[in-house]
Amino acid sequence: MNRFHANLSARSIVLFVFLVLSIISLQAQKVVISGTVTNEQTGEPIAQANVIAGKSGLAVVTNDDGFFTLKAERLPDAISISHLGFQSRKLRLSSSAVQNIVIKLKPTAVQLQEVVVWTDDPEELVRIAISKIPDNYSRVPELYNCFYRETAKKRNHFIYVAEGVVDMYKTSYTRNSFRDRVAIRKGRRLLSPKRNDTLSVKVVGGPVQPIQLDIVKNSDILLNEQELSCYYFKMEYPEVIDNRQQFVVSISPKLIMPYPLYFGKLYIDRETLAFTRAELSLDMTDRLKATEYMLVSKPRGVRFRPKELSCLVNYRYENGVTRISYIRNTFRFNCDWKRRLFATSFTAFCEMVVTDKTSENVEPISGRSSFDSRDAFYDKVDYFRDPNFWENYNIIEPTISLDEAIDKLVKKYK
Repeated sequence: MNRFHANLSARSIVLFVFLVLSIISLQAQKVVISGTVTNEQTGEPIAQANVIAGKSGLAVVTNDDGFFTLKAERLPDAISISHLGFQSRKLRLSSSAVQNIVIKLKPTAVQLQEVVVWTDDPEELVRIAISKIPDNYSRVPELYNCFYRETAKKRNHFIYVAEGVVDMYKTSYTRNSFRDRVAIRKGRRLLSPKRNDTLSVKVVGGPVQPIQLDIVKNSDILLNEQELSCYYFKMEYPEVIDNRQQFVVSISPKLIMPYPLYFGKLYIDRETLAFTRAELSLDMTDRLKATEYMLVSKPRGVRFRPKELSCLVNYRYENGVTRISYIRNTFRFNCDWKRRLFATSFTAFCEMVVTDKTSENVEPISGRSSFDSRDAFYDKVDYFRDPNFWENYNIIEPTISLDEAIDKLVKKYK
């Protein structure tokens, strides 16, 4: 870096300083909105609530403490807040009140008399929703800006954190996901230096999971004729998402397959019949099948015992189009060593939120620049350094416990 500066001309130095000052000036103009979303009746924080800035499309979700920050180029007129089972709320903003806002959401009861019944058969309802996918989802390529985070815990202590900003290119929903790509824009990682914590917990696929787990577009997971025939379907009590009524269909394994199936719930918009949410949990009845499904590799001499693999996929309706907006994956497992008396519990967790999108002049992400589904995010990003690393980006704010864990892990390196 010093050699680089030494070779700069005086004019280049002036230009370099001017560019830096211009960037700092633009950063200073960012408006930061922050607050906590709670249940009006109980006062408890609401995790994974959607927070959207006016008509800009900028969005984040609350963390497990119900807290969020949203960064925008200018102050929006209002923000919209929504969550499953709660009445959505639109909050007007003023420049004097944008920090530490407390937003209370009211639980919503579904008014059954307003329900339009398409069919009494839940399996038929799912098949009708599948037939309407071309009408309900984007017909043009789109580029999404996203924030991604993955963590690992040993018992109740964080031993690994990695996070990044990524771009996700998605082709039209009239095509398959073969050409969909993800590229890392910026990322960082932190791993416990303690020898006893060195069991490698890497989430293979990482940021590519919104492509793999987009059940609407990647029909290989569930929404195809062969997979649907493996499940029982049951109509559950209806719910509300963003003031829109939802059919809820639960699924459970009907057949024994060479691979594990899922238990779960599918949420379907009553008006458009678009899939708006999927909650899936891997069947752990056959531990061997579950292990083969979850585990890529393990250290020698370690026995892997799967406990949970669950995922949540959210879609958001906006101006007549439904788009993927958030995913969350949880892996729980025990590991024991042949020479040790007790097993150790581990939890690996990852989530991604779409913070912005564009449909104009979208160019595909090249294969050379894209993140490979066989790669681990840990291997592609650098160690934590700058405390203001995310100054310019919208992120899922770390919980208090994660913030404290990051501080402790950073100090261990000093």
